[in-house]
Amino acid sequence: MTVLSTTTRRPSAAARRFGYVIAVAINAVLLWLIHGWPGWDAVPFLTPETSQVLGVVDASLAVAIAVNVVQLGWDPRWLVTAGSLVTTAFGLAAMVRMLQVFPFDFGRGSAWDPLARTLLILGIAGTSIALLVYLVQLVRVRRLRG
Repeated sequence: MTVLSTTTRRPSAAARRFGYVIAVAINAVLLWLIHGWPGWDAVPFLTPETSQVLGVVDASLAVAIAVNVVQLGWDPRWLVTAGSLVTTAFGLAAMVRMLQVFPFDFGRGSAWDPLARTLLILGIAGTSIALLVYLVQLVRVRRLRG
């Protein structure tokens, strides 16, 4: 009889650091694209109401950058799980705000409008489940470490 381990093998420290650097770079580029060049207002389907969601979107990106910078120097499993919990919570807040404001205009009668709303709702549902998973993982990691 084979007993399955509850622990998984982590990628090497170098591979993890590379991933953190890539995550920082991607989030920094997104912030630059939103506020620098070309700017969010260059996107034709975004409405002026987009300014109402930028604060939470910026916070989500900034938190992701901060979490990954911390993990570059120190990344025990519990901290990675806690970081995932925090970044996922900020991502959820951004999606909820986008659904509330819905700063998109795809044109009258466009099929993109209901599709975008459906995708936001599915994203909110999936992210809510992810939050619960990360919370359970964090409790398990801390209990095993304890």
